[in-house]
Amino acid sequence: MLATDPLYISPEDYLAAEAESPIRHEYRDGEVFAMTGGTQRHSTVILNVASALKSRLRGSGCRTFAEGMKVRVEASNSYYYPDVVVTCSESDRQLESQFVNQPHLIVEVLSPSTARFDRTEKFADYRAMPSVMEIVFISTERALVEVFRRGSGDFWEQIEAGEEVVLASASAAIGLDEIYEETDLLG
Repeated sequence: MLATDPLYISPEDYLAAEAESPIRHEYRDGEVFAMTGGTQRHSTVILNVASALKSRLRGSGCRTFAEGMKVRVEASNSYYYPDVVVTCSESDRQLESQFVNQPHLIVEVLSPSTARFDRTEKFADYRAMPSVMEIVFISTERALVEVFRRGSGDFWEQIEAGEEVVLASASAAIGLDEIYEETDLLG
């Protein structure tokens, strides 16, 4: 969309409206998209992952955010709400900021309604951020965790996790049993 389009919403207008809105919205180059609510399973997985990361990263200088923190993707003029985001950047320590600029780890807990967008446009946008070292997709339909780890250049290695999910960017490992605790996805 072009900034001259009468339907174009500027990033500044989006951020001002989002600060006042009771409903979360994502922003992609002038367009705004309302976020939908998730299932109990979806929310449980997010809380499990965020809690595990926060605990493991305590004292490291890294910060863990769940659901309510936006990530700014400058390359695509976008603001997204990942399910979990970890930043270790000193520049992201502005407590009044509405967003993170330099995430190291992004986790998306997939739901049937958002999985396609999370795996395509959003995934491409996250990979364009030089600070992002890992992107994790967690299924809510079966016990499946995929880790995409940045290699050299534009190469990304895909790792399907076994019983333990190793997150090199956070120097942490989380068991599948911990990720899916209190869900019906582990037998």
